[in-house]
Amino acid sequence: MQETKDSKYSWNLQDLFKNEEEFNKEKNEIKEILEKIKTYQGNLCNIADNLYNCYSLYEQALEKYERVYSYGMLKYHLDMSNQEGIKLFKEVEILGTDFSVATSFITPEITYADEVRIQDYLKNDKRLLPYSRDIKDILEKKKHVLSKEEENILANLSETISAPENTFDMLTNVEFKFGKLKDENGEEVELTDSNYTLYLKSQSQEVRKQAFNLMYKKYSEFVNTITEMYIANVKAKTTIAKLRKYNSSLEQAVDHDDASIKVYNSLIESIDENISSNYKFLELKKKMLNLSEMHMYDLYFNPCEQGKDEISFEEAKDEVLNALEILGKEYIDKLNEAFDNNWIDVFAKDNKRSGAYSMGVYGIHPFVLTNFVNSKRDVSTIAHELGHSMHSYYSNTNQNVIDSNYTIMVAEVASTVNEILLSDYQIKNEKDNKKKAELLYELLEMIRATFFRQAMFAEFEKLVHEKIESGEMLSSEDLNKIYYGLNKKYFGEAVSIDEEIKYEWARIPHFYSDFYVYKYATGVSAAIAIATKILNKEPGFVEKYIDMLKQGCSQKSIDLLKMVDVDLENKNTYKYTIKFYEERIEELKKIIN
Repeated sequence: MQETKDSKYSWNLQDLFKNEEEFNKEKNEIKEILEKIKTYQGNLCNIADNLYNCYSLYEQALEKYERVYSYGMLKYHLDMSNQEGIKLFKEVEILGTDFSVATSFITPEITYADEVRIQDYLKNDKRLLPYSRDIKDILEKKKHVLSKEEENILANLSETISAPENTFDMLTNVEFKFGKLKDENGEEVELTDSNYTLYLKSQSQEVRKQAFNLMYKKYSEFVNTITEMYIANVKAKTTIAKLRKYNSSLEQAVDHDDASIKVYNSLIESIDENISSNYKFLELKKKMLNLSEMHMYDLYFNPCEQGKDEISFEEAKDEVLNALEILGKEYIDKLNEAFDNNWIDVFAKDNKRSGAYSMGVYGIHPFVLTNFVNSKRDVSTIAHELGHSMHSYYSNTNQNVIDSNYTIMVAEVASTVNEILLSDYQIKNEKDNKKKAELLYELLEMIRATFFRQAMFAEFEKLVHEKIESGEMLSSEDLNKIYYGLNKKYFGEAVSIDEEIKYEWARIPHFYSDFYVYKYATGVSAAIAIATKILNKEPGFVEKYIDMLKQGCSQKSIDLLKMVDVDLENKNTYKYTIKFYEERIEELKKIIN
């Protein structure tokens, strides 16, 4: 039975502001601070006092803006049809633009200042210590900054540079009509990008095949147009990288991510050396599906699906707390505080934002949005989002607001660690072998999709960018051939690699944010390495892990992960994932045999 959707299961936004009068007062205070910040424009680096005073004001404004922005966004997401909420959020967004404009001079003025003088300030003025990481980051990237005039030209061209991505989004999300298929009940239904995966999970192979063929028929019709858009996007990114004195677009991307080319290459090389592990799971999947031929459109069907288990939120809460107990008393006490003190807006409601997220608010506490529908999968969502929340809690309470925002390279680590700990707990405590098989299968499928599949995408991007940077002209057939070849390599002989899959690259929106997807694979690898050590109860490791979560972005991401013995530049890190994957494959084999 579903709990009453009372205040116990809703956010208490009074934790941010007791009323809108307080909210408006804080908004006005931010505007006043921004006016003070503007007085340092043109003389920011003249003396250490100016640099300190400006950063001190920036820190104050940022703390206040986090609260104001969070209040506006959370209020809006509770009821996205409420006109007052929409208006409030628009006001906050305008304030955000004003904030960006008012503080936009800080980075360029430090960049173009005398570096020896700035280093001298940092060395001799201890007041600048809390801001040193941010200032040093700016100085470190100085060699890649162009003249003021050139930077202005690039800024003015930003809309033009993003045109291929915007056109791709418009074409594929608005213009594309994929046609109709017959569902399991024999009824004609319209295929869309959003319901495509739903039909790939259908129990009927014929339905899966129809969806697959319809999807790629449309992409095949427009593949030449999409090739032009994608190549234009790659050329724009590679040209900008060259202008900024990077050796490649990959070097620019990993520099932006706080990573390195060695991280990227180690991931791909490690998977290349251990790709047979993926074949083992795919061979097992084929056997479980009882297919003489397993096609690309069969990969999303779950042969272990046992139907939906109803679970109450209180049961989900107990399961999460029991699974994460291994992280220690302090961690569990804080989770209880989250559950008992309105950190989570739990249930789906009319006009509430869909999906789930965690939003850390500096100086307050994180806020978690879920749309709980009493499904077992919701339990994993709760564990995942609370992983983000605890990361935010630890970083926010141990770093200043500037250093508290951890980077994308580590953003999914704590959340995925929680998912893996929950999965391990559920598998170990499940007495029904059919349900245990379902849990194991879902865990393996998550690793296949996040580790192997994202690495395949990453390898595709690397190959394409390298060819374009070396002056090769690539046609749609060249891209199709590269992508088809990678599918053969990553899926092996257990899968019939359907000809149509060569068009799949053309529907991946992430490719327009170049070299983004590899972070999914490195994130799950780091999480598995960490979770394995936690589950093995390695002495002192939980304390090391919590200490890492406290660092925010006060160190480089790859150095932060080294605190917990995870070296993303070392191929051995990825072997943890391979070993974990293979062990779960063997466990699943034993259950189903």
